[in-house]
Amino acid sequence: MRPRGLPPLLVVLLGCWASVSAQTEATPAVTTEGLNSTEAALATFGTSPSTRPPGTPRAPGPSSGPRPTPVTDVAALCVCDLSPAQCDVNCCCDPDCSSVDFSVFSACSVPVVTGDSQFCSQKAVIYSLNFTANPPQRVFELVDQINPSIFCIHITNYKPALSFINPEVPDENNFDTLMKTSDGFTLNAESYISFTTKLDIPTAAKYEYGVPLQTSDSFLRFPSSLTSSLCTDNNPAAFLVNQAVKCTRKINLEQCEEIEALSMAFYSSPEILRVPDSRKKVPITVQSIVIQSLNKTLTRREDTDVLQPTLVNAGHFSLCVNVVLEVKYSLTYTDAGEVTKADLSFLLGTVSSIVVPLQQKFEIHFLQENTQPVPLSGNPGYVVGLPLAAGFQPHKGSGIIQTTNRYGQLTILHSTTEQDCLALEGIRTPVLFGYTMQSGCKLRLTGALPCQLIAQKVKSLLWGQGFPDYVAPFGNSQAQDMLDWVPIHFITQSFNRKDSCQLPGALVIEVKWTKYGSLLNPQAKIVNVTANLISSSFPEANSGNERTILISTAVTFVDVSAPAEAGFRAPPAINARLPFNFFFPFV
Repeated sequence: MRPRGLPPLLVVLLGCWASVSAQTEATPAVTTEGLNSTEAALATFGTSPSTRPPGTPRAPGPSSGPRPTPVTDVAALCVCDLSPAQCDVNCCCDPDCSSVDFSVFSACSVPVVTGDSQFCSQKAVIYSLNFTANPPQRVFELVDQINPSIFCIHITNYKPALSFINPEVPDENNFDTLMKTSDGFTLNAESYISFTTKLDIPTAAKYEYGVPLQTSDSFLRFPSSLTSSLCTDNNPAAFLVNQAVKCTRKINLEQCEEIEALSMAFYSSPEILRVPDSRKKVPITVQSIVIQSLNKTLTRREDTDVLQPTLVNAGHFSLCVNVVLEVKYSLTYTDAGEVTKADLSFLLGTVSSIVVPLQQKFEIHFLQENTQPVPLSGNPGYVVGLPLAAGFQPHKGSGIIQTTNRYGQLTILHSTTEQDCLALEGIRTPVLFGYTMQSGCKLRLTGALPCQLIAQKVKSLLWGQGFPDYVAPFGNSQAQDMLDWVPIHFITQSFNRKDSCQLPGALVIEVKWTKYGSLLNPQAKIVNVTANLISSSFPEANSGNERTILISTAVTFVDVSAPAEAGFRAPPAINARLPFNFFFPFV
């Protein structure tokens, strides 16, 4: 029971004070020598024991003695001393500076040097300059700095934590001692078995993009030019990386029979592994051999036997025949990353002393098994000589529909020596990018045919069957990307006369294109297509009379590329500001 007349809160406070007093009498006094008043207060109230569950390890208590001496001596620490055996400007703690150097100092670049800022109390060195003295002197003051933060280290009872400890390297002499002092390690049988099992299980082997193709001895060599134009034979062929390179090879014509890179066997003898690190091999099959003579005529051999370079003396000249000029690899792979087939084509030629050094060309292409390659007119830009990709949109919002025949998507009239339009009906000529084309034919008419029927027939000859509405901007544009396609603008021009028949006479297609992308590798992009149908007036012919009209089509390509402007970066501006007393005391 509490004494009568005392409020409950006062009774609780008195009970807490009695508990603290009892604990203080049972605890040895903490020495506060070397501590300030704040440390002494923390040390007095920090000795209260706390309850802990039985069986838990006791936390290390605070040390009753003074703190260990800091490993870092702030009096000897100088962070601005960067030049050995030389005085650094405005570095007051530099031991290499003398009174003569202090006379040109403006101020101390590092006025205060401290140790570990996490301590509640630490030593600090304050540097200053006394310019009233003659000569000026450096003022050095060692003080105790108090950390105002409540989250600071008051006492450190683990002296090695103040510095980095060099670990003891185990050897044959101290290994047993280190094992006894450390907790050691355990390795159960289950983890060992699972670890070894994982090592023994082979991963799913397959070729991935960019992985070198392995052969029975090393890798498939694909010569290319690396740092110079000279051929390097140690370049590996990478999976799914189509390449076409040209390089130069310096050869001695008298030793052409001994140079491996000039022989067919160097490229056809390796066997490609079906998958990496596999025992299944895919032989390289020679599909065709074309012989090129000195006058550039080409002849294809019926057999595919491997030929060796042979040196032939022709009078005062020496020739080396059956030299490899071009090599084309065609590799077939599956969607599982396996190589199933390897084909090879050669172009062999005759080399004389005039064409030394020799230029060789190497190509490699990958084809997926059971798939049809999609024909493209460029990737991405159009390539000169390839057909324009075109199609029509059946209804708004749908994609572009194209014919399977790439050369039949945008066509014009086909010209022959007979010049008969009716005989050429259905025969068309594809519009090729970059080729300005013109074609035409003659149509014989009689007066018995009505004008409207003739006009309809002429239009069908000019437009053809299924003239497209859109043209692809790039050679590899996808049909589903309808918003990227360029619509064809149709224009009709006619010249009316009284008592005449209006008949279409010409179809003029104008394609505007521009160079798109980098100046180093610009890509051709179509930006506008116009189809202009021009009609002319012909007088009505009497019955029984024949007349001949000329029908023509024309295609023009206009380059609308803006002139390239060289871009230069702004010249660098030096924005360096020196201190006002940089040249003191000279200026």
